[in-house]
Amino acid sequence: MTRTSHSTGRIISALVISVAIGGLAPALVSPAGAASLSSSVEAGKGKVKVEGKLGKDHVKVNEKVDLKGNLQVLDAARSEQTVETVIVQQLQAGAWVNIADTTCRPNGGFSFSLSFNLSATVSLRLYHPETALYAAAYSASTLTLRVG
Repeated sequence: MTRTSHSTGRIISALVISVAIGGLAPALVSPAGAASLSSSVEAGKGKVKVEGKLGKDHVKVNEKVDLKGNLQVLDAARSEQTVETVIVQQLQAGAWVNIADTTCRPNGGFSFSLSFNLSATVSLRLYHPETALYAAAYSASTLTLRVG
């Protein structure tokens, strides 16, 4: 009787393992890199890169600082003459908060004039939200501004 229960346990274990492997087989057979594609890229949306630079890295309270940048289309075949939104976000209590926005054309430039009314070190980034034509993008680096 002990042999039968061990034998039954082995059969059940073998079935569980084969079902688990069978479920993984399609993922193992899929083409390399297929899992890394985002849904927006799969939907045929163009990739963009958003970059910017602050005019100064230190300003006084309420002093204006310029942030200039560009929105570059990374797909050579795509450069529709639409108007795209670019947003400046500030890191506040661990969350990125929209503080200003503007528009620009793909492969075009944009400019912000920002000021802050408190002494602080401010972390900023640029964000392009997903649109019907282009995927979402964030600036590769965080911009740091000392206000004081």
